[in-house]
Amino acid sequence: MSAIEVGLKVILMFFILVSIHEWGHFYFAKRAGILVREFAIGFGPKIFSYKKGETRYTLRLLPIGGFVRMAGEDPEIVQVNPGQTIAIKLNKQNEVSSLFLDQLDRRSNVILGVVEHIDLERTLQVSLDVDGERVTYPVDREAMMVTKGVETQIAPYDRQFGSKTVGKRAIAIVMGPVMNFLLAIVLFLIVVIMSGVFTNVKLDSVLAGKAGEKAGLQKGDIIISIDNQPIGSDREKLVTTIQSSAGKPMTWVIDRAGNPLTLQVTPETEAGSGKLGVVISGDRRSASFSEVITGTYEQVVGTTIGIVTGLQKLVMLQFKLDDLGGPVRTAQVSAQFAQMGITVFLSWMATLSLYLGIFNLLPIPALDGSRLLFMGLEALRGKPIDPNRESMVHFVGFALLMLLMVAVTYNDILRLIKG
Repeated sequence: MSAIEVGLKVILMFFILVSIHEWGHFYFAKRAGILVREFAIGFGPKIFSYKKGETRYTLRLLPIGGFVRMAGEDPEIVQVNPGQTIAIKLNKQNEVSSLFLDQLDRRSNVILGVVEHIDLERTLQVSLDVDGERVTYPVDREAMMVTKGVETQIAPYDRQFGSKTVGKRAIAIVMGPVMNFLLAIVLFLIVVIMSGVFTNVKLDSVLAGKAGEKAGLQKGDIIISIDNQPIGSDREKLVTTIQSSAGKPMTWVIDRAGNPLTLQVTPETEAGSGKLGVVISGDRRSASFSEVITGTYEQVVGTTIGIVTGLQKLVMLQFKLDDLGGPVRTAQVSAQFAQMGITVFLSWMATLSLYLGIFNLLPIPALDGSRLLFMGLEALRGKPIDPNRESMVHFVGFALLMLLMVAVTYNDILRLIKG
């Protein structure tokens, strides 16, 4: 497989993982009536942008995530104050369709005046002093604020994120991770269908000089039983038995080319666990409907347990910096999986999607879990947290996450340089 093909697969994978997450936020925000200003993949400077309807879709330089910018979440438009001179344009309904804040002498077919009163959120009215006469106009709900050549649609209060109930806001936030969970389930389902199910447990290879070779195991051996316990097609049972039997002799019954053999096998102790130095595979057949459902469930649950265990070690600081990986290392590992075949790559993609969903639900400032926590506190208190304080918490959290990202990326680059 060429480097270009591998690179395109990895880029497409990240694009799908981020897009499906942000689409969850986007779709349910729109369903709640929230004005979505931007749907972005990546962070940093824009490299591609186009606008459709109310939303601008952007592709940004740094492929380390994405965001959906909803009206009312952050300061969005330039404040218009009484005493300020502006120009307005009216539509056929005699409503203000555009408000111009600069380059007023270049505007045509506009009304020029000094602002006496303006409300672009609730009453949607603007009063101007035009040649000494006060005139008041209603403002179109989709009017545009124009300054420095940039158009920004106004957001009436009922189109803002904060105007919605806690339930609607929570759904718009939680559906990002939920979409990652659903994608992971679908991908694991496809993997099980494509891979089928094992009918036995077979040794794919036996490493030279390891305990397995010393015991007489060979490539192609089918494991029948260990200490009179049938193995069948349960690879997990075999792995668990080996790991828990470090230094303990076991009686293996194997099938070698149709002939039953009995061997005494003693796993070596390595890092506190039993090791044989064998690679396990098996013969497969097509999975039935019930086996597809069961296999998918086992994949999702097993992977989730592994991810949660890893995150627990992270929280308990049971790791070294070299154990962490950023975008560079993730891309490097993804490229390796991309060369191992479509089923392996899809399984890895499902794992990343599951990880992205779980990680985003952690109550870390700037992540979806933190925002849900604030909404939960609002529901308990009966009133929202001070928006300025909440914004500061998210800002500090985002800054710390970016700092950690820089640190692990630097470590990834050093690892690549050192080989």
